[in-house]
Amino acid sequence: MNLLNKKSIFTAMLQDGPFAVGELPPFAHPFSREAKNWVRTLEGNQLLKTKYRAVRSQIFDFLGISNFDEILTLLHDRKLRAKTAERSRILLGNMFGLDSTSHDISRYLHDYARTADDVVNSLRAKVLAPYRSHIETTNEIETTNDPVSLLLIIFDERFHRKARFEAKRKLMLMNLAGSIDQRERETDIETKFSDFLRFLNAHVWSPSLKIGDLEIKYLHSRHRPDDFSCREVTVLSEEQAREVTPKSGEKLTLIKRRRFRSQDREIPIYVTIRKKPPSAKVLKLLRKNEKNPATAVDDELGLMAVLNSVGDVKCFIRHLTRSAVEAGSFMTLEDISDTLTSGHYTSTSMGSSGNTPMLKFFARLGGMRVEFIIHTNRSYLNYIYQRDVAHDEYEVKRIFDTGVADFLFPTDIYRLKMNEIRTAQINLFRKQIEGS
Repeated sequence: MNLLNKKSIFTAMLQDGPFAVGELPPFAHPFSREAKNWVRTLEGNQLLKTKYRAVRSQIFDFLGISNFDEILTLLHDRKLRAKTAERSRILLGNMFGLDSTSHDISRYLHDYARTADDVVNSLRAKVLAPYRSHIETTNEIETTNDPVSLLLIIFDERFHRKARFEAKRKLMLMNLAGSIDQRERETDIETKFSDFLRFLNAHVWSPSLKIGDLEIKYLHSRHRPDDFSCREVTVLSEEQAREVTPKSGEKLTLIKRRRFRSQDREIPIYVTIRKKPPSAKVLKLLRKNEKNPATAVDDELGLMAVLNSVGDVKCFIRHLTRSAVEAGSFMTLEDISDTLTSGHYTSTSMGSSGNTPMLKFFARLGGMRVEFIIHTNRSYLNYIYQRDVAHDEYEVKRIFDTGVADFLFPTDIYRLKMNEIRTAQINLFRKQIEGS
């Protein structure tokens, strides 16, 4: 379901619904024209009525009040507001399973606020970089980390509409960050990540190289003019690469390779190990229109590998399963998708291409479930450079096509035409990719 759909799980954030942030805070008299117009938006929609009652109850319970008029008292009574904030920290700590003091809970909440800011700043840094000034968060909101303060800003007429929307958005993102942190603590992801790295160093990589000792190589590739897919690739040493000046339609790509040993043969492999940062997980929850990390974020641990040939890929898979047994754990491969040699990849992710060749699977071992994405040199270069396949393009498409861009930066507040920006950003990335 699209994030902007009226049945979206994030309905309370939509600017074209009954929870929209207007020019003034929602303090209209129950029998005023504004209130009557608002009620009309709920007529005939029982789901929205139920959601409204739930949101209203959450606000009252969180602030310890019984009606909206009491919010005005909180806005102007500093001591009462501080007491309410202290109470709210305990409530949130218990909700997220934080068995800590109020001071420790504040530290967690500060981390959640930083993750919320990182979500916006990560988009400003890349996908929406040319528009970074347009979507910059209001200073007062970015420096506010207390949930009670953020909630009260939504009802404070001294704040501009944009700032009040950003306060609501930050609260929503903080809630997702808290759910992700709770999930990580429950699954002990940090320990598993360290265990995974130790497994690779002790049992998978060749002992002929020290840990962190990588062989620098370059992929010199020539690309088709119609779609910039790789038609030819050669592996070069550092010395050979210095003699090459890429021409139009050519690329020189650095890879730092490890080695693994298979039947007395040392096989080179480029590996990048991935652990999603919290901000990336929040964005994934938004793209999936989910609030539960357990169902939406299944690739917390990941590894992408690049080998010279399909034959080397097969050797690596066999070496991997044998290494797991050597480490004392059976390994099973789940959800296998193989389009390196044949077949067509059917992606369930909006914005991705079905022309992306790869071997993809989840490996279950040692109490972990790790996502593996395996490429040959050629498929890896297509993953980076090919039109409609390149990962930079995919990043743009999935942010726009899932509705995340419009959701986080609604047109009526930020005055941005996201459809036009989507096209412009894809063209910009294509120009960067295909340039010298």
